[in-house]
Amino acid sequence: MARLRVTEIFCSLQGEARSAGRPTVFVRLTGCPLRCTWCDTAYAFSGGEWRDLDGILEQVAGFGVGHVTVTGGEPLAQADCRALLAALCDAGHAVSLETSGALDIADLDPRVTVVMDLKAPGSGEVERNRYANLALLRATDQVKFVLADRADYDWARGQIQEHDLAARCEVLVQPVWDALPPAELAQWVLEDRLPVRFQLQLHKLLWGDARGR
Repeated sequence: MARLRVTEIFCSLQGEARSAGRPTVFVRLTGCPLRCTWCDTAYAFSGGEWRDLDGILEQVAGFGVGHVTVTGGEPLAQADCRALLAALCDAGHAVSLETSGALDIADLDPRVTVVMDLKAPGSGEVERNRYANLALLRATDQVKFVLADRADYDWARGQIQEHDLAARCEVLVQPVWDALPPAELAQWVLEDRLPVRFQLQLHKLLWGDARGR
């Protein structure tokens, strides 16, 4: 039986990506091999509780919400994450995975929407990017750039162009909270006519909380 270390399971509004604003159940798995400078979920690096798959599915079902996001930490750092994703899809949920892109996204259940966070230089983890993942992204997936400054933006623009990302999937850009003024990033996007979706973290705007509640 699959077992996973879980930091928390809760229901909130999705704060990011294509489904922003939708009531969503979040399954936050424990552990992450990266240490991004701007990380807002460091509390998920350790601790957590070992849970079996049936218990997780039962708790998720109890919220009565169709959308589920598996996040972290870095969910794919746990071997049984793939089994969890497939089981959530089998249970009829619309499932998304928030992943850093540092770990292999091959062989995921095709029903899962991947939201892959490609790490910009300002994160301190740009060397961890697994660029082979980009070729695995589908039209239903999304790639996200969290940007701390103009240098990060220029790097992201280069990646979008070099890998023709906008033709492969939806591209998201967002400013690091309290680091890059949102209006500045929005202006750069408009000046370059960059083919992306600009976003802010809705949960922080509403509650000022990384957990969205």
